[in-house]
Amino acid sequence: MQREQDTALEPIVEKVLDGERLSSADGVSLFRSRDLLTLSFLADHVRQRKHPGNIVTYVIGRIVNYTNVCWVRCKFCAFYRPPGSPEGYVLSKDEIFGKIQELVDLGGTEVLIQGGLNPALGLSYYENLFASIKERFPVHIHGLSPTEILSIAKLAHLNVEETLKRLKAAGLGSIPGGGAEILVDEVRREIAPLKDKADEWLSVMRTAHRLGLPSSVTMMFGSVETIEQRVLHLLRIRALQDETGGFTAFIAWNYQPDGAELGGHRTSAFDYLRTVAVACLLLDNVENIQASWLTQGPKIAQIALRYGVNDLGSTILEERVVSAGGSGFMSSKGEMERVIREAGFIPKRRNTLYQWLD
Repeated sequence: MQREQDTALEPIVEKVLDGERLSSADGVSLFRSRDLLTLSFLADHVRQRKHPGNIVTYVIGRIVNYTNVCWVRCKFCAFYRPPGSPEGYVLSKDEIFGKIQELVDLGGTEVLIQGGLNPALGLSYYENLFASIKERFPVHIHGLSPTEILSIAKLAHLNVEETLKRLKAAGLGSIPGGGAEILVDEVRREIAPLKDKADEWLSVMRTAHRLGLPSSVTMMFGSVETIEQRVLHLLRIRALQDETGGFTAFIAWNYQPDGAELGGHRTSAFDYLRTVAVACLLLDNVENIQASWLTQGPKIAQIALRYGVNDLGSTILEERVVSAGGSGFMSSKGEMERVIREAGFIPKRRNTLYQWLD
């Protein structure tokens, strides 16, 4: 039986094959299409144009969620505990060092440090922690989302630029793209009314890139946003990347409703694959599309390698934020390489800056 193609995609197919930039209307059409095979064909074409050959990268890293205390109370988050909660925690230095030592013993190079907005932790806490880590371990600190940085700056009565300069001097090497959710204020007001606005989030990234701090960028989809708002999110990323060139990778992850105040349902694997494909096509200036191993697991991650994804992200020794919402796929170096090889690709270990290490 012959597959019926989505004829509405024909002009977009021509644009992609000719290397033309896609428009907002094109993005909406792609998101509305159920022709996954055409989306796969287009996204795989773009992936191979950016990354010729069958190389898929990954990094040996560890997530350290140093505190779960947070005053922002995002409705989609099952991880946080408000200040004063008996379930709140702040990891001691020794606990953090122990986790990093486990990473180093496995040949790891990246520690992702991220947590809640804890009003008891000021700028000096992070300066001291980062300097202590760099003194003891040969690791790259990929840490603190823009939301955390804005909070730290406010507590220190400093602007973002000065705060970032001090964090960089202490050892911060790059910034994870967390807290982006959907970069549309109507959505942010509904899912996290106390959180920073879209322009504030983007401004932190703009400043970081100007100071030589690269970053990843994320999108949490499937909560309350519309298709048009997903496209606007992607185009705002593309516009800032045109300006700074500082985004190293894009990661899409679907909303995890279990235990979250917002409620709702988890999106499908179909929607995930369509979303990463559309992101690959719209974000023509972001070199790397990373799979969300943690939320999707190895089987969908393998399929995503034909939907524009060229990187499987980090090995996950431990993670508390997303797994608090019901997902908890973990991985090791061996598992990463097995998954990549079985999908027909060649695994390459990289560092945080996407430089190959072997």
